[in-house]
Amino acid sequence: MSENKNMEQDKPHKRRVRYSGKYPKKFSEKYKEQNPEKYKDQIQHIIEKGNTPAGMHISIMVQEILDVLKIKPGMKGLDCTLGYGGHSTELCKKLEGQGHLYSLDIDPIEIVKTTERMRNRGFSEDIWTPIHTNFRNVGQVAEEHGPFDFIMADLGVSSMQIDNPERGFTWREDGPLDLRFNPEKGVSAAERLMELDRDELTSLFVENSDEPYARDIAIAIEKRIRAHKPIETTQQLRSIVEEVVLGEKDIKALDVESQKKAVKKSCTRVFQAIRIDVNQEFEVLYEFLEQLPQALASGGRVAILTFHSGEDRLVKKFFKQQKKMGLYSEISEEVIRPSKEECYRNPRAHSTKLRFAVRA
Repeated sequence: MSENKNMEQDKPHKRRVRYSGKYPKKFSEKYKEQNPEKYKDQIQHIIEKGNTPAGMHISIMVQEILDVLKIKPGMKGLDCTLGYGGHSTELCKKLEGQGHLYSLDIDPIEIVKTTERMRNRGFSEDIWTPIHTNFRNVGQVAEEHGPFDFIMADLGVSSMQIDNPERGFTWREDGPLDLRFNPEKGVSAAERLMELDRDELTSLFVENSDEPYARDIAIAIEKRIRAHKPIETTQQLRSIVEEVVLGEKDIKALDVESQKKAVKKSCTRVFQAIRIDVNQEFEVLYEFLEQLPQALASGGRVAILTFHSGEDRLVKKFFKQQKKMGLYSEISEEVIRPSKEECYRNPRAHSTKLRFAVRA
């Protein structure tokens, strides 16, 4: 007994990570934000200030989605993009313990965390089932578990992926240039840049994000790679974009604050364009929309959230074409946008667009 006591005394006391300044800046130091159940008051304070706590995702347009889907107890539904589980939680609540919801996620890291989160919220195997797969496989999922009375898809990147620098999604912090939703498959962004020439990179930046300095950024990337200097980190890519943008004539004429904003916008667009390419997001969305009508039961409803014009155009195009083919009896004629109040509470909602369709 005394020996065990002495062993416990010999163990060094483990202090939490210290950080300089009033608030932590690094993702790893934000221990309170990453424990929403334990630090509820602090989390609520962060959200009320219009910020998203690190490692957390605030679901967008929840009420509008529920209004569109018209869920009733006993229905069978599919959430194609589980993420943090916010939308799935609200969809399950509407089922009132009757029926079933299936939720898909390609991310092997986050699906484990969210499954535990959903179980802790009281959603057992009887009402909710997670499936680790890409939503491009909606047809296969429907063959096994469908057809579905309602389907939703949130095409935005989860905040958990953006906030964690180890995933390589953000240009704001240093980390490996990865950008894959599933880091266990495919090639990373760093590897992808090694495969593309300046013409291909230019097209990628223009088509995926309308980057105005696409050609010059593409040339700078190609020049570095040809000099046998691979771009392996987020900050290496950010430095290239920053140098190019600040060297443009129209940017040089601006004040310092405007120059910073221009760099920020280009970094955001370049990272978005590469992320879309690495994860084949347009190809995945195309395959999903093509199979979607067959995955829905007659009278079934689908709601899709998009976050940039390319996605929205594709959804709009498919819905119109498939309605003409008689696959849908109704589609949203106008896009539905988040309220000003929601955009204030959650700035990441600004670019969101919602469209819906009803199976004939």
